[in-house]
Amino acid sequence: MTTSAQTADPSSAETAKRFKYWQWRTIIATMVGYALFYFVRKNFSMAMPGMEADLGISKTSLGIFLTLNGLVYGGSRFLNGMLADVLNARFYMATGLALCALANFAFGFGVDIAAWISGEPSGPAFSNALILFLGITWVVNGFLQGSGFPPCARLLTHWVPPKELATKMSVWNTSHSIGAGLVVILCGYIMAHMGTGENHTGAWRWCFWIPASIALLGSIGLFAFLRDTPTDVGLPELEGTTVKLKKTSGKTKSAEHLALLREKVFFNPLIWILGFSNFFVYVVRFSVLDWGPTLLQQSKGVSVAKSGWLVALFEIAGIVGMLVAGWATDRWLKGRAHRTCVFCMLGAAICAIALWQIPASAPMWMLLAVLCSTGFFIYGPQALVGIAAANQATKKAAASANGITGIFAYASTAVSGVGFGYVAQHYGWNFAYIAIIIMAFIGMGGFLLMWGAKADGYDEQA
Repeated sequence: MTTSAQTADPSSAETAKRFKYWQWRTIIATMVGYALFYFVRKNFSMAMPGMEADLGISKTSLGIFLTLNGLVYGGSRFLNGMLADVLNARFYMATGLALCALANFAFGFGVDIAAWISGEPSGPAFSNALILFLGITWVVNGFLQGSGFPPCARLLTHWVPPKELATKMSVWNTSHSIGAGLVVILCGYIMAHMGTGENHTGAWRWCFWIPASIALLGSIGLFAFLRDTPTDVGLPELEGTTVKLKKTSGKTKSAEHLALLREKVFFNPLIWILGFSNFFVYVVRFSVLDWGPTLLQQSKGVSVAKSGWLVALFEIAGIVGMLVAGWATDRWLKGRAHRTCVFCMLGAAICAIALWQIPASAPMWMLLAVLCSTGFFIYGPQALVGIAAANQATKKAAASANGITGIFAYASTAVSGVGFGYVAQHYGWNFAYIAIIIMAFIGMGGFLLMWGAKADGYDEQA
């Protein structure tokens, strides 16, 4: 700790002004940084048609890439969460983004590397080397992607007071949608205008090289703009964020941190309830995102073009839902994000029932209103679970707690993907709608279990 950090007067107007500046600088820098992680993750989906056409890679192989990437990412979120709680978040996030950029550069050069490995530019040996190299590279990228969110959780809990975290972290959470939206637009332009010939052969490679270049520059920006904690710039730590363990005397720093993890994370039932509930939040969210176009086309008679726009508007409504849920949590529920989640999941369940019951002959505006309302409600918990976990685990274990909730979130793809598809295929869309409704109510029940919990795990909270 610096001398200025020790002597800074927390009550002075100058200190408050400097703190507010650094707080918003941190929020904006991490928003941009996390959006750039999406640049080197969600670019794959836009490149897939080109890879299939140019390289002859099957949909099954591409699907395996996506599945393995998602599973590894979920596990990586947990591991990186534990590391981010004890390492410098500034270096951690910047380095992680730079490594993701390098993995994307390597992926774009996959054809050349596979030819060098196999010793031939085509043929079975080349194809096997190509699929193996691309698969391994994308799995590695999935692991490195896990270094994106945990440092943000640590940084935000060090720079934002617990009673303001829901509002400001909900603003921060829009970085997910911003990053995903911008990279889709960028890669859509690349696929339509780059490459060679009328079919734009090779354009898919630029979907990795250009976003990787932007991400690499972004990693330099993160290093320049971020600071790990307030004490790094001579400011006092946040008031009301003291963490006292039951037994700490005579323990080393690492032993104290392990004790903290046991008390605030691993043996904290609230974290596991949040993780359990988050599983069902993501089942509902991914069911609509992944199956929405197909569901709308086959059960409501919506055209291909309109179904895509409807799902996009579902995502946009979700951004509004995040912001409103965060504001309402701090304004009316005194930071108790889990209570907001109860109301949001109830709203999502009611909207799912309405979506199920709307006839195919209903006007488009009615379908749009219900689908957007579903997005509005389900994205509230999607943002608030991370906030609640960070507050319950405190700033010293926020990243680890979010690692656990992240595992539950991405494990949900087993239900929203294969499970939902199986139900729709063998029992029809009516049962698929019912499954979504049941999942929403189970998620609401999970949040109800912690209704009486405090807003956070800090000692000063009454």
